[in-house]
Amino acid sequence: MPHEALLYVADSKYAPYGNKTPAEIQARCFEIADFLIAKNVKALVVACNTATAAAIDALRTKYTLPIIGMEPAVKPAAEASRNGIVGVLATTGTLKSAQFAALLESYGRNVKVVTQACVGLVECIERGELNAAATRQLLKQYCQPLLDEGADTIVLGCTHYPFVREAIAEVVGNDIVLVDTGSAVANHLQHRLAEEGLLSSSKKMANVVFWTNSEAENAREVISLLWGGSAEVVVLK
Repeated sequence: MPHEALLYVADSKYAPYGNKTPAEIQARCFEIADFLIAKNVKALVVACNTATAAAIDALRTKYTLPIIGMEPAVKPAAEASRNGIVGVLATTGTLKSAQFAALLESYGRNVKVVTQACVGLVECIERGELNAAATRQLLKQYCQPLLDEGADTIVLGCTHYPFVREAIAEVVGNDIVLVDTGSAVANHLQHRLAEEGLLSSSKKMANVVFWTNSEAENAREVISLLWGGSAEVVVLK
């Protein structure tokens, strides 16, 4: 949706969410939502599986604008699997959530789902260490148990993980299907905006602005790296 302005808050100071309590995550989500709504956004995307699991219901209760969440792609992975064994890479918080349990109940009954919590991986990505030796070692450590169980399809169950998709593919090999929800969420958001009559009629490329509370000196460089090009980045004090 290149004609829709994108305002993004990177809550790097409080990352990762995977080891936070639901109450802590909800507090962060409310603060960020208030910040963005003050900027007159017309919809919110909770671009984090763990935050969605912990806070999406509370956010929808408090605010009236369209709010789109994320969830691990268990359904499409189960459909894509050839041998009926699906691996899931995610944070501890996501894997322990009631939302994930509900996904398994709804879509995981006819496949074997093997899960792996990826402690420390979000931090590596937040530092921009996408190809570092330590990051690759973590990927090998976390992917191998899934491969040992015979998984032929692996869900990237955290919105950070697609940034290391190529490295994961190198670890698991070309025969393993990697699934994430980025495109599906974008399509859902576009549908909701159209449904609400909120789609932009502009033909111009819209602005993209990032805010971050990261305390790292290279915060702007890391966000530009992850975004894949130059970006306007404002460091929140």
